[in-house]
Amino acid sequence: MHGIIPGSAAAPAADGVLLAEILMGFALIGGAVLARRRRFRAHAACQSVVVLLNLVVIAGFMMPSFRRAVEPGIPAHLGRIYYWLATAHGVLGLAAELLALYILLAAGTALLPDWFRLVRYRLWMRATLVLWWLVLVLGCATYARWYLRFG
Repeated sequence: MHGIIPGSAAAPAADGVLLAEILMGFALIGGAVLARRRRFRAHAACQSVVVLLNLVVIAGFMMPSFRRAVEPGIPAHLGRIYYWLATAHGVLGLAAELLALYILLAAGTALLPDWFRLVRYRLWMRATLVLWWLVLVLGCATYARWYLRFG
């Protein structure tokens, strides 16, 4: 079964996940622009939707794929790029998602005690956006290594 991306040997679901993640990455930048324009409610809504949608994608597609295709080769094959890229993407992606969820809880709810809240939101949000984009690049590299045929 061939996917929807030309030259890809991926299943359509993998192509869909890749395209969705790229769109979410750009939506996060759009959300950052909203914050810069002081449209904080729109910023919060945009970022929240992306973080929660990403949680669904991670749980529904990425974790099962990682468990099936990568986890059995750890740690024995971590020296091979197939495993190294996917593991780096998974570990950093999990960190980015957990950090984003923490920011949502700290900035958007009163569920956390005051001592556990963030003080410098802007710094944490920007760092999370940079980490998210690093993970997106690693995800694109993982996709390319797994599914694209070169030559």
